Amino acid sequence: MSVVRTLVLAAAAALTVAASPASAQFFFKPYDLEGPRVTGEEPGVTTQVLPGATPAELRAAVLWNMRSALNVAALQCQFEPTMQTLNNYNAMLFDHADELKDSYAALDKYFDRTTGSLKAGQTALDQFGTRVYSSFSTVSAQLGFCQAANEIGQEALFVPRGYLGEFAQLRMRKLRNSLVPYGEQQFTRQIPYMRPVRLYQFENPKCWRKGIWQTKKCGAFPS
Repeated sequence: MSVVRTLVLAAAAALTVAASPASAQFFFKPYDLEGPRVTGEEPGVTTQVLPGATPAELRAAVLWNMRSALNVAALQCQFEPTMQTLNNYNAMLFDHADELKDSYAALDKYFDRTTGSLKAGQTALDQFGTRVYSSFSTVSAQLGFCQAANEIGQEALFVPRGYLGEFAQLRMRKLRNSLVPYGEQQFTRQIPYMRPVRLYQFENPKCWRKGIWQTKKCGAFPS
């Protein structure tokens, strides 16, 4: 069975379980945040450009970005009690501990290699981690981000061990898209223009003369 098919089946299983109980729904019709699979070379996907990174190192960077996003969601999305962002995140750490450890080690070696020393590499790795976490901090798009992270965290529970990096490449575009505040798609936000109602000055004595409305001074009498 191919990797993609395995992950698709895992996602389908997650959706089946997620149907009961119902998870948080913030919009009647949410924006479609889905996107194509990434490799890590796409602008903005891994937060910063990683020159000279191997495919394995790029996959590790994408995985670390997903881990960081779900960590941020675990901390920031507990305002909605039906969300399981914290439990999903902790379960992912437990189920995929070995792959997450390997991805961190791959990034550590990448920065050691590209900076030329262990000390500089550690500093670069720390800076990378800080940038990654900061990139998922959002206020205006919090609802969309939390909903996307909750769905992805639920799906991650069904990913076979050893395939979390592939799963991250399939879902990272959705996480990045969720940082844009699209809002409700069912109803337009635009308020239709309404011509203001003219207020007639019935109390103005200049508009009347011997009980007759003065059209020249105050306009046509309202019918």
